[in-house]
Amino acid sequence: MSDDIWEVFAVRYAEHQRKAADNYIGGDPHDVLQPLDYFVWVIRNDKRTFIVDTGFDQPVGSKRGRTIVTPVGEALKRFGVEPDKVEDIIISHMHYDHCGNVDLFPRARYHVQDKEMNYCTGRCMCHKQLRSSYEEDYVVSMVRKLFSGRITFHEGTSELAPGITLHHIGGHAMGLQSIRVKTKRGWVMLAADAVHLYPHLDEGRIFPTTYHLGEVLEGYNTLKRLASSRNHIVPGHDPAVMKLYPAASSALAGLVVRLDVDPKV
Repeated sequence: MSDDIWEVFAVRYAEHQRKAADNYIGGDPHDVLQPLDYFVWVIRNDKRTFIVDTGFDQPVGSKRGRTIVTPVGEALKRFGVEPDKVEDIIISHMHYDHCGNVDLFPRARYHVQDKEMNYCTGRCMCHKQLRSSYEEDYVVSMVRKLFSGRITFHEGTSELAPGITLHHIGGHAMGLQSIRVKTKRGWVMLAADAVHLYPHLDEGRIFPTTYHLGEVLEGYNTLKRLASSRNHIVPGHDPAVMKLYPAASSALAGLVVRLDVDPKV
């Protein structure tokens, strides 16, 4: 495999049963369930492995009414990734479901947008509504990683490795970044929370937890521009991902799907 071609996987670790109306600003006219799935992602080739986001742990899941299906550490080990050997983690943003399990990766360097650390440690956190998606202990842990020399900051767009670039999107959180990955099927965009569910992207709708509405909508256009096609954009919380993409292996069905192959459309 070429050094700039990567395999990409979604690892499902938790879920939340909720009504469709809870997933859109302005609600939804359909009185139906529209659950969220929670993922971490693995990008790898023959030489390196990157983890995108670190999920949340059981105490935070219980506090927030989310159900952990398989703890992140266990899920990664079942996939053949040893957390204590991971060297690079990309944090899409600092919301509780993307930066927890704070002691799981003792060797890792964390890649974070400048704006996101400014946001979650600055004056915006004076407002209860803006800080509600952040966990104090998770943020404090990231500050400790900063002082131990384990964070690399990024501003805007930057190349992390040949075939992997980080792109500041904003919108959902001030420093939200999405990840562009070169795969054998083309350029895949791991949107993270720039797109929660496919209807957000396809219908121009917006998830209620939002810092800047205009940036969310412009972000959809950015993702479409950077991805090889709409079918190369992977939303951050849509259960459809587990149905559209094949399992990494029969033993990992329902836990890990691979995103570097074409989805069922």
